[in-house]
Amino acid sequence: MRTIDVVCCHAGGEIGNVVVSGVEPLPGATVREQMEALRADDRLRRFLLREPRGSVAVHADLIVPATREDCAYGYVIMEPTEYPLMSGSNTICVATVLLETGMVELQEPETVLRLEAPAGLVEVRAACRDGRAESIEFTNVPAFAVMLDAALEVDGRTLDADVAFGGMFYAIVDASALGFALTPDEARDLCDVGERIRVAAKEQLDERVTITQIAEPWQGVGATSKNAVVIAPGRLDRSATGTGLSARMAALHARGLMKVGDSMTHASVIGSTFDGRIVAETDEGIVPAIRGSGFITGRTTWYVDDRDPFPEGYLLSDTWPGRDVQS
Repeated sequence: MRTIDVVCCHAGGEIGNVVVSGVEPLPGATVREQMEALRADDRLRRFLLREPRGSVAVHADLIVPATREDCAYGYVIMEPTEYPLMSGSNTICVATVLLETGMVELQEPETVLRLEAPAGLVEVRAACRDGRAESIEFTNVPAFAVMLDAALEVDGRTLDADVAFGGMFYAIVDASALGFALTPDEARDLCDVGERIRVAAKEQLDERVTITQIAEPWQGVGATSKNAVVIAPGRLDRSATGTGLSARMAALHARGLMKVGDSMTHASVIGSTFDGRIVAETDEGIVPAIRGSGFITGRTTWYVDDRDPFPEGYLLSDTWPGRDVQS
């Protein structure tokens, strides 16, 4: 029976399980092309993320050989309804697993490595002690604002929304305008509203929007601001979301509120945090760096059984919300 070896991990509470062996080599001259090949087939994502092996709250990352000589490995990110070009929590999980399993030599007090994401080159600096990666800081792909304070019609009311790219295209709206305090008891309501915002923003503002950020008013440089990121098909990111923090800093930079060298922290609804800083400016926006910590929670071996009546898993609406799921 064929097996797939997975190291289980989370960053800020967001699950990013890392597939380290058992998958056939993918075609493609770049990791981006390999991601496209995996998406065209899609059996692996369904196998890993659907029940009975996965759930709507699980992401998975496939380690692949890098196609660039300056990178240690590449990785493909698989989320419940899409293959994002970049993800902060998943990048932190991948780097943590590579270092703590010995796939990349861990050096103290700091290990520097480069990874190839579908979005491009990602440089990682890991603070290491006693054989562990205590924190991971990665330099993200360039982030930029697409539009600021755009009028967005949702459920008969008009909201001000920013659209920004931080590795994924975000619709960012003000939590206070929606009456949210961003507390755990609001999770279901945040998801319901966030999904309606995502669909509306995709239709009205930018068809590239795939994710929503509901953020409290910015607390200033060096301070902590809370946010809630709603991932399709309608569930809350447990982490503070690295691409979301990058998109937020890009929008703040476009407003003139943040500059190179400035930092801020995002806190999730469960209280986990990621730190962000602007390391450079580009013609369109900024180069952000994001720091957080990953934690290996276990190791599992999945069996690929030809007798299994659910070889690609299944979805049920009691745990998989939303009507426009790309299953």
